[in-house]
Amino acid sequence: MSAHAVTHEHDDHGHHHKETFVTKYIFSQDHKMIAKQYLITGIIMGVIGILMSLMMRMQIAWPEKPNVIFEALLGRWAPGGVMDADIYLALVTIHGTIMVFFVLTAGLSGTFSNLLIPLQIGARDMASGFLNMVSYWLFFTSAVIMIISLFVEAGPAAAGWTIYPPLSALPMAQGGSGMGMTLWLVSMAIFIASSLLGSLNYIVTVINLRTRGMSMTRLPLTIWAFFVTAIIGVISFPVLLSAALLLIMDRSFGTSFFLSDIFIQGEVLHYQGGSPVLFEHLFWFLGHPEVYIVLLPALGITSEVIATNSRKPIFGYRAMVMSILAIAFLSTIVWGHHMFISGMNPFLGSVFTFTTLLIAIPSAVKAFNYITTLWKGNLQMNPAMLFSIGLVSTFITGGLTGIILGDSALDINVHDTYFVVAHFHLVMGISALYGLFAGVYHWFPKMFGRMMNKNMGYLHFWVTAVCAYGVFFPMHFIGMAGLPRRYYTNSNFPLFDDTTNAQAVITIFALVGGVFQLVFLYNFFASIFFGKKAVQNPWRSNTLEWTTPVEHIHGNWPGAIPFVHRWAYDYSKPGHDEDFVPQNIPLKEGEEELQH
Repeated sequence: MSAHAVTHEHDDHGHHHKETFVTKYIFSQDHKMIAKQYLITGIIMGVIGILMSLMMRMQIAWPEKPNVIFEALLGRWAPGGVMDADIYLALVTIHGTIMVFFVLTAGLSGTFSNLLIPLQIGARDMASGFLNMVSYWLFFTSAVIMIISLFVEAGPAAAGWTIYPPLSALPMAQGGSGMGMTLWLVSMAIFIASSLLGSLNYIVTVINLRTRGMSMTRLPLTIWAFFVTAIIGVISFPVLLSAALLLIMDRSFGTSFFLSDIFIQGEVLHYQGGSPVLFEHLFWFLGHPEVYIVLLPALGITSEVIATNSRKPIFGYRAMVMSILAIAFLSTIVWGHHMFISGMNPFLGSVFTFTTLLIAIPSAVKAFNYITTLWKGNLQMNPAMLFSIGLVSTFITGGLTGIILGDSALDINVHDTYFVVAHFHLVMGISALYGLFAGVYHWFPKMFGRMMNKNMGYLHFWVTAVCAYGVFFPMHFIGMAGLPRRYYTNSNFPLFDDTTNAQAVITIFALVGGVFQLVFLYNFFASIFFGKKAVQNPWRSNTLEWTTPVEHIHGNWPGAIPFVHRWAYDYSKPGHDEDFVPQNIPLKEGEEELQH
């Protein structure tokens, strides 16, 4: 009850102070406003990231051909409209960094953990509104620094988004190894601080501020996903921070943690005793859990959207919770599968192969449970539901190729080819983006009090779905043909002439898909101001956020916080007039709580 009392005081305190524009929209401590800030910042970064990927695609499909877009956007890096070789790897680097960290991590965890954790567990706000605000502004600062790095004279960071030494450790290695790389490291250090503050806040809020009756087994699967994601972040992000700090010391203070026996133009550098493979271990100890830091929130959102729009209880609630916990544990012991060709001991490789194949089991549990929830459901095919079903599709297709890449003997043949690009873009990139879109369409009425245009949502989904497979499905085949990734042109290799037409087809799909994201952007921003006014519970959903008023108030609920009497998935329950029973409705006399 102490938490309950504190939150009431917090609510009363808020009513006494008139909020100014600055305290309401800029330095807000209200979790709902911070969620909007994360989402809009993530969308802006997403536009930049997708623009970079489209420029990379045009370069690969039509190398050496002048392009007015290159000339306009890249300036001196594209003299006469022909992309400079050095800037291509910089585009790969910044595109990967922006999409993985600034769009998917912040767009999913930052937005929906902030929006939904207090609302769905029955809390007035986060455990610390101030830390929540600081977390967002650190994120914003890191995003600004990353964008500033694009305008450095020598060029932005160009060591790939994995920033392997020695390219990232020697400022003199290439143009993108200088100031651009330093700014990349500073940006990531600030981003990690932001993520850690946010994650600790989410964990404390879920553990301490649940309303009366909200036991852990009554939590919606969204909250389980956000909670476990935050725990993974707290465990793995500090390892990347240590790698970044050691890399800064190698770059600036003459140490050699990651450098040994380096020659530049015949000159022997003084570094000795370090190992670039050590950096790979440190990077991938975050890098693989990062996949699930991005994916788990998307899977949690999908659980909620599919159950709501199937009008039936989620299948196997406890199995879903156990699979989330199993994925979290296993994701921290599989990082070595990124390093099968680094000279790793074959026995160690077999250990990582085993743990990698093991993680397919809880992932399959989730996929089967989604399919079983959909089976014989009264499906409501709105845009959020379509994107959730799309996520299940790409999660399965991308996951199947993961079984190939997880086997050390098979991985050696396709490592660093387009097969890898196809795999991780489907299973992580597209699946997580679908989860993000599903979340935006589903909770837009809760965030902005208005509805998005459903027909534009359908158009957005179908074009995106067709183009996503059109881009990444053919990449499996050109990857199996041996085409290496990250080469800015393949025209120098007659061996790969047969892949030229496939590259052009992939690029056309990418351009069409990229352009149609403008439909989403228009729908999103226009609906904020001109969308149809939302009712309190437009999807007839059970979770607590739909019991709050449409108009946002400080403290979420105008009166007492609702008590919880049942789990979140009482859809189409016999004995009730409606096909949904919100969590705050008491059990009828003789009614049994579902065994979940």
